[in-house]
Amino acid sequence: MNSFNFDELIVRRGTNCAKWDEAPNDNVIPLWVADMDFKAAPCIIDALRNRVEQGVFGYSVVPEKYYDAVISWFHRRHGFDIKREWMLYTTGVIPALSATIKALTQPGDKVLIQTPVYNHFYSSIRNNGCIAEECPLAYEEGKYSVDFAAFEKQCADEKVKVFVLCNPHNPAGRVWSADEMKKMGEICHKYNVRVVADEIHCELVMPGYKYIPYGSVNDDLLKYAVILSSPSKAFNIAGLQIANIVCYDENVRRAIDRAININEVCDVNPFGIVGVIAAYNDGEEWLQSLLSYIYENYLYLKELFSKELPDFHVVELQGTYLAWVDCSALKLTSRQLSEYLLQHNDVWVNEGEMYGQPKGHSFIRINLACQKARLKEGLSRVVAGIRQLQKA
Repeated sequence: MNSFNFDELIVRRGTNCAKWDEAPNDNVIPLWVADMDFKAAPCIIDALRNRVEQGVFGYSVVPEKYYDAVISWFHRRHGFDIKREWMLYTTGVIPALSATIKALTQPGDKVLIQTPVYNHFYSSIRNNGCIAEECPLAYEEGKYSVDFAAFEKQCADEKVKVFVLCNPHNPAGRVWSADEMKKMGEICHKYNVRVVADEIHCELVMPGYKYIPYGSVNDDLLKYAVILSSPSKAFNIAGLQIANIVCYDENVRRAIDRAININEVCDVNPFGIVGVIAAYNDGEEWLQSLLSYIYENYLYLKELFSKELPDFHVVELQGTYLAWVDCSALKLTSRQLSEYLLQHNDVWVNEGEMYGQPKGHSFIRINLACQKARLKEGLSRVVAGIRQLQKA
């Protein structure tokens, strides 16, 4: 059994790293953007090193072994049988989302999202001339669920053409069940709303939960769905810029392919191809070790907040590596809180407002995918900052 050292402190500041080098000073601990501070899996590093040694980095084609790696991974890990002809590739999940929205809508149409939700959904929708139609998730007793009555009412709006499902959900941390997805899908089908499932966090699931690909729930849902995925989050290779689109419907797939070309995101780099093949063929053992490490970090955060800040509820983390903390007890907006922590405590977290959190709520998002030593120091600063504000 391999031993992977996730405690190794990697120096990222000064390497043109967005997570670290966009900080206002060198003392800041960044716990914001969804970017891990761990080295990539050894199998990926080895594959990239071998590719570098060739020394030529021209235009690339995507070989059949790339498709084989993706298909094999989703079959053996998730029971989702993808056919080669259903697949398209592009430079990332957000470019994939933008191209899919372009293919399925006209300017002025509405695209339904469940807030709070990943902020770049808004830009993909608006950049295509569409309207982001918000359907807030129900938040009761510290847990999130779908408000199905509101969801169906909004799907019935004839201007709603697409629903973007986030599975697992960022930042709420939900891993949707088959029953929940089936019900959402049936409502969408009833009103001729296409489902686009962003499943970029699909491998990042905590113990006791299981990621179910939307397209695997049943054949009827698959026929009207577009599924977006990439190993970029789970294997920390976002900079390699590659993602996959799975679409059963040939006419929709052709329209998406055209939109990819219109948007000029049809070419991927040689390192992305190599990285995906290595991750999906040889990265499973590393991934399992990573998940155990992140879960330990999550348990540490929960215990710390329970002890030091019991009025600040940590929403149960079912999926992703992004803790979602309810700070409504402070009576400040999440932007005010995050700005205070950055300016006064040198710790950078994401404010909930950027995700369209409902009015009256105040959450922060904390990235758990870093070395325990850094996380502990960063969280100690969060606790100190909140205590300062409580005394003010």
